[in-house]
Amino acid sequence: MGKSRPGASLPVEHAFSAGGVVIRHGHGGPELVLGLRRHDGRRAIWSLPKGTPDGDETPAETALREVTEETGLEVRILDTIGDIHYRFVRDGRRIDKTVHYYLMEATGGDLAEHDHEFADVRWFELGEAESVMRFPTELDIVARALPVAGLA
Repeated sequence: MGKSRPGASLPVEHAFSAGGVVIRHGHGGPELVLGLRRHDGRRAIWSLPKGTPDGDETPAETALREVTEETGLEVRILDTIGDIHYRFVRDGRRIDKTVHYYLMEATGGDLAEHDHEFADVRWFELGEAESVMRFPTELDIVARALPVAGLA
């Protein structure tokens, strides 16, 4: 008999978020913004800013608001990058999540003004960012952002 996957028989909910890959040209090459998110009160994970829509926001409006709130930066969208998909189990439900990402640039603001969702927000050189990021789906979206930004 085959093994069943954890959560396979749970009710499924679909969730949507939008976020951004904020890139700038630094002295050593491309840099991007990551935020330090605490999971389970123990693990700390550097990740891209993203969040869920408020009301009837469009994906672009959600991404702009969430990136601004979570990073403290004022940003503008340069282009679309695409979606990532993943699944997880929470509170007895299987969540199938889609996150739509945009390529963004900072136009102002201050990282010190980030909200409480991130414990810290920093600019990282690309190589360092890739070494601290833990989610393969986010690493993929960064790789997909580089040619869109003209950096690959």
